[in-house]
Amino acid sequence: MALETAAGMPPIMGFALVGALGVGAQWLAWRLRMPAIVLMLLAGLAVGPGLGLFDPERDIGPLMQPMIAIAVAIILFEGGLTLNLESLRGAAEGVRRLIFPGALLGWIGSALALHYVAGLGWASSAVFGGIMIVTGPTVIAPLLRQARLRKRPAQLLQWEAIVNDPIGALAAVLAFELVLVMQAAESFGDAAFDMISGIVVATAMGLAAGWALSEAFRRAYAPEYMKVPVLFAVLLGVFALSDYVLHESGLLAVTVMGIWMANAHLPSYTELRRFKEHATVLLVSGVFILLAASMDLETLSRLDWWSAALVLMVIFVVRPVTVMGALAFSNVPFRERLLVAFTGPRGVVLVAVAGLFGERLVSAGIEDAALLAPLAFALVAATVVLHGFSLRPMARMLGLAGGNTPGVIIVGGSQFSTSLAQALLKHEVEVLIVDGNRGRLSSAREAGVPVFYGDILSEAAEHGVEIMSFGRIVAVSDNEAYNTLVATDLAPEFGRENVFQLKQAKQEKRRHALPPTLGGRPFAAGMSFLEIARHMRDGWSVKSTALTEEFTLENWRETNPDAAPLAELDDQGALRLLDENARLKAEAGTRLFWLGPVKEKFAERTASETTD
Repeated sequence: MALETAAGMPPIMGFALVGALGVGAQWLAWRLRMPAIVLMLLAGLAVGPGLGLFDPERDIGPLMQPMIAIAVAIILFEGGLTLNLESLRGAAEGVRRLIFPGALLGWIGSALALHYVAGLGWASSAVFGGIMIVTGPTVIAPLLRQARLRKRPAQLLQWEAIVNDPIGALAAVLAFELVLVMQAAESFGDAAFDMISGIVVATAMGLAAGWALSEAFRRAYAPEYMKVPVLFAVLLGVFALSDYVLHESGLLAVTVMGIWMANAHLPSYTELRRFKEHATVLLVSGVFILLAASMDLETLSRLDWWSAALVLMVIFVVRPVTVMGALAFSNVPFRERLLVAFTGPRGVVLVAVAGLFGERLVSAGIEDAALLAPLAFALVAATVVLHGFSLRPMARMLGLAGGNTPGVIIVGGSQFSTSLAQALLKHEVEVLIVDGNRGRLSSAREAGVPVFYGDILSEAAEHGVEIMSFGRIVAVSDNEAYNTLVATDLAPEFGRENVFQLKQAKQEKRRHALPPTLGGRPFAAGMSFLEIARHMRDGWSVKSTALTEEFTLENWRETNPDAAPLAELDDQGALRLLDENARLKAEAGTRLFWLGPVKEKFAERTASETTD
């Protein structure tokens, strides 16, 4: 009761409110198909400066800053855990250019804009300019899904966001360390020595912790169920110890630790990825709500016309100059450079890191650093809203947009796969057949169907398949276990409602059946691969029929009593794959895709006119 104040809410209620608002905003954004950061910003500002219901400084008190510091440390570790150097070496020339020298150009340009437009001092400008390199990996993915760009510009934006996330954080940490050292040191020589020694100590601790943890995991010194808890405990220990040995060096140490572990080729990397994904969702949303609720009307009122000018300068000058300069004389076409140049959404990582560093710089006597958090909020809100509405139209104008209907990835080459793909392609639904056996792809190649030779779960597919263009995946190979593996592994990526597979064989006893957490939704009316293969040998194929006022769903059922419905395409271009329990729509204008025997004549004349 000692921490509870008369004017506020108990700390436990504050923690619960932050969790509910953060996760609730992300869930609601998923339902509404919009960037979560917009709803989190509105929620935080509403309960904080808007209604005055929650003030983190008042209701949580001295625990708030350590909580944010630990959360940012975990976020930066997660950023380091995404930086796979082998993937970077194998990335396209455009991606490498956007990182080197793009990150440096962005840092310099942002710092100059902060100093000369927003009027910040060089210390605050250097730190915040480094953070502004990050283009929001948690924001760019939903925007790309919504815009459905062509492969190369989508890859450029996606990989820039992923790789520049840790690089931007690292740049900000280095600038922050330099500012603190310059503040404390009496001469330039002392500052340089303290700076170099700080970098060396933090880097050495991060490398040592990353190496030791990687070796422990590789040699099975920790059981599988303990790996994530051990990782979390070591991460907190490295952060705390590095900060204790050398003030404010913990963020650099955990970032380096994450980069080492990302390149250690650990067999348990999947579990580590789950940790970072869950930690990101919880911590990023929590930090964002805390920082938004911490804004007061006085601080927000300091966002004047010069702040608006800074946001416009960053969006329309700094970002385009950075991208055009980095991609100059590269093999990236001009239209793609233009699209990337005017697409740079910032995300919650920018706000989280800016909020923490702003507080630390203010404590060090740099008063204008109090503007970092509100400027970060303004930049994030402006870029997310602007690019959320402009990316798709601009891509269409430049001829870089994909189809209106999200495509379908068919895993497993076969006669059925080719027939299904041909039927969907006739109606402008993008399709890709994936198989690790070249022979199974021969019929699809001959039919002109796009194919990818390789395992859909491999790293080659991660870089070679334009995932953003596809919204559904169907596993129809002859290997039931592989279908289940594909559906289970890709369900978090596509959403479980969009992952399908051929029905698994029934078990005589329920306790022998696979748990419902494995596999996808049963496709093709619950038929197995052998049943479908037998039908295909008997002359069946995948056809489509347009339902009209004259030829209804009942007419189709009467005409094709043996047919198995596979998918529906409505008059708005929305594709719906059907599981064995799905109810068919009966509206006129819906096109039904089905597997059935080929007939020369139909009972209804309208059917012959609307079926292909």
